[in-house]
Amino acid sequence: MRKAAEIEITPLKHPDDGMIPNHPFYPLLHYKNVIEENDDTEKILSDNNWRGIWKGGVAPYHHYHSITHEVIVVDSGTARLHLGGEEGTKVKVEAGDVAVIPAGFGHKNIDSSPDFAVYGAYPDGKEYDFCYGKKEEREEKLKNIRNVPIPDNDPVFGADGPLFKYWKDE
Repeated sequence: MRKAAEIEITPLKHPDDGMIPNHPFYPLLHYKNVIEENDDTEKILSDNNWRGIWKGGVAPYHHYHSITHEVIVVDSGTARLHLGGEEGTKVKVEAGDVAVIPAGFGHKNIDSSPDFAVYGAYPDGKEYDFCYGKKEEREEKLKNIRNVPIPDNDPVFGADGPLFKYWKDE
């Protein structure tokens, strides 16, 4: 695994678009090329108390989670992800990249290579929900998002990780 000081970190911040709320304070963090081929991604996440680890893809429609933050670690292949809802940013991700996604932040797979796969996890192994921007769920989901605490650890770099430079209680 590369050291935090050696990687490029891109914070993405988008306003609420009326459908996808995004997070009111925390940006999505894209860590570029941090995980190396021989790293044990599941152990890294688990050691930092990001649990409920799964392996799969990213849904091909805009969605967000209102009751937890999420991390995705690209294990193989490449993809173009649409981050932040319809007015968001399209980002190419590839094996070794990490996206730390705050509660409420929209994400969608636009297209990907056939071998694209990610590991996903949640701080403390929290439960997650799938939200799609429906008007009838909005008030409850906005309240949920504001109540999700900052995790104790950066999913990759632990208690002293770069996440805490970008995510601070308001």
